[in-house]
Amino acid sequence: MDYMARHGLLRTRPTELVPGTQSIISVRLDYLPEDMNAAEAKALRADPERAYVSRYALGRDYHKLLRNRLQKLADRIEAEIGPFAYRAFTDSAPLLEVELAAGAGNGWRGKHSLLLTRTGSWFFLGELLTDLPLAPDSPEEPAHCGTCTACLTACPTNAIIAPYQVDARRCISYITIEHAGAIPIELRPLLGNRIYGCDDCQIACPWNHFATPAQEADFQPRHHLDRAHLIELFAWTEAEFDTRLAGSAIRRIGWERWLRNIAVALGNQRDAGPATLSALRARRDHPSALVRDHVEWALQRLTELPQP
Repeated sequence: MDYMARHGLLRTRPTELVPGTQSIISVRLDYLPEDMNAAEAKALRADPERAYVSRYALGRDYHKLLRNRLQKLADRIEAEIGPFAYRAFTDSAPLLEVELAAGAGNGWRGKHSLLLTRTGSWFFLGELLTDLPLAPDSPEEPAHCGTCTACLTACPTNAIIAPYQVDARRCISYITIEHAGAIPIELRPLLGNRIYGCDDCQIACPWNHFATPAQEADFQPRHHLDRAHLIELFAWTEAEFDTRLAGSAIRRIGWERWLRNIAVALGNQRDAGPATLSALRARRDHPSALVRDHVEWALQRLTELPQP
């Protein structure tokens, strides 16, 4: 996550990011697919033959969709007051989005570091930086986490090292998405069947029992990613990966990391059958050394050979 150091204090200075900024309009948009809840997610994570994909990535990429929504908001404002300067962002610029959202009264920072509301945390954040001298909203909502530490204890890799503090190097979302190299061997067994992201801290949060399903059709699961078998996904060619995940946030990790992550998940199957071993052996000669390394680890783990 070197981009945090690279952007430095720019994250706290929106006026340097977009000169002339006087106000920031902070918004959120629910993304939890219909008919999905904590019980469903836990059942999926407990099924070693199926892949777990973070709920936010099951549908279309939120970046373009939310920016389009923000553009429509800007158009409506312009229709009312005339032309004004603005730029729309969603997880795409060095901005302290959670702090901005909390300051705008959109919720409070949970102990897992995400923004929380009384209806949970299954939502995206977006911002419209404007030159409008808008009156600020009321102060941020006080935290309602109390003494609860469910998110901390639920983290499979103990990445939440203290309330509001996350060690990204141990976070499964970082490891499976942002991290480009080999997954640390000691963490591989802890990933389970999670091949893209991790929702454990959100699933454990009591406030998410009151979550509101998304009204946006584009956030509904595509290509059966909400119940896909690991072997099926591991068999995709690079062309199939690019085609089937076109318009998905997952596509940005590339086919190599996709196979890396799935190889680890296959290696975490407790009672792997011949089909799993055959699928892994078929990738033994993959051109990528990264993929080969994780395939060998999985095969050795499943055949009870010494770990590399």
